[in-house]
Amino acid sequence: MREMLEKLISFLQDELDVPKEQINLALRHTQAIPNQLPMQLWQYGLINMGQLEKIFDWLES
Repeated sequence: MREMLEKLISFLQDELDVPKEQINLALRHTQAIPNQLPMQLWQYGLINMGQLEKIFDWLES
């Protein structure tokens, strides 16, 4: 699970240019359930719907 989270964070930073500070903010609210990180980023307005869709596509691959 930890490895997948690290890969997701790398994808967010490298492919979608999500700043580390925004990722850390969302991670603070998803510590119990880290697989909810994409939804937390979207709910807080830190990523847009297009980016959320790209994340889900990446997770499926």
